[in-house]
Amino acid sequence: MSVEKILNDWKKKSFKPVYWFEGEEDFYIDQLIDVAEHKILDEAEAGFNLSVFYGKDTVWSDVVNACMRYPMFSEKQVVILKEAQQMKDIDKLEAYINKPLASTIFVVAHKEKKVDGRSKLAKLLKEKGELFSTKKMYDNELPAWTQEFIEKKGYQPTQKAVHLLVDHIGNDLSRIANEIDKVILNLGNRKTITEDDIENFVGISKEYNVFELQNAVGRKNLAKALQIVQYFESNPKAAPIQLVLPSLYSYFSKVFMLFGVQGDDKAVAAQTGINAWFMKDYKATANAYGYEGVQSALLLMHHYNLRSVGVGDVGTEDGSLLKEMIYKMMM
Repeated sequence: MSVEKILNDWKKKSFKPVYWFEGEEDFYIDQLIDVAEHKILDEAEAGFNLSVFYGKDTVWSDVVNACMRYPMFSEKQVVILKEAQQMKDIDKLEAYINKPLASTIFVVAHKEKKVDGRSKLAKLLKEKGELFSTKKMYDNELPAWTQEFIEKKGYQPTQKAVHLLVDHIGNDLSRIANEIDKVILNLGNRKTITEDDIENFVGISKEYNVFELQNAVGRKNLAKALQIVQYFESNPKAAPIQLVLPSLYSYFSKVFMLFGVQGDDKAVAAQTGINAWFMKDYKATANAYGYEGVQSALLLMHHYNLRSVGVGDVGTEDGSLLKEMIYKMMM
């Protein structure tokens, strides 16, 4: 079952008595809970038939009692339990889930972790309701997800705009979605999102960012790379070292994979997770560094990542660490 399938069923007024949304990816859980809270019932119905609980502040018996009530002036009532992972004795909900009330739509948001699939609760959820599990998206899936998200809203992004946004924000779908909505609000009648829009409305410099640093380091352009790091030093929030190092490491890890695959760009992209649009950049880096150079760069990044968190380092500034690392990588 997908998010789209659940939402389509709800639009058709086709409901199961219990929905359990769990896992690491808050974006999809929040999306479903928002619709359950504001769209299943109309405003008049919700006044009498919507109950919202928070796991930390409630006990299981209050939730069950709410679920056992009958709706007023409506065919259905909605009971929502948010932050269910914080509720004590959550397994006590099993008795209700085993025999749910047909007129109640019970929706649970259980973030951060999943119910043990071997447990009685998990088996009941699959049998009596809808168990929807989420997991964090892989970093190499983020550009495609971001582009699809934008296109579903009726807009077309440039490839550089997508990567600029993803490289700056990282694996946070909710924040990516919020920033995209902010950009769209400022576009007027235009339907194309460019890197200029990301710079103007998200506040990411199109010249001095992790994506451009990656390109400069990948092509061994030391002057440009140091110029970008200098910008980061003057603007600490633009790209903290905790964002820069994982991004560079991910990039060079994919470059390293090129030495073990063969085929055209499409085949190589499928095997490595590299976006075919940027394949020429990865190949240029592979040629510039060679097998041993890429291997050495990865080891250096691991070493400087440890130093950035205080292992074997007495407090060197982040900018100095980056400059030193980049210089050693290119020499």
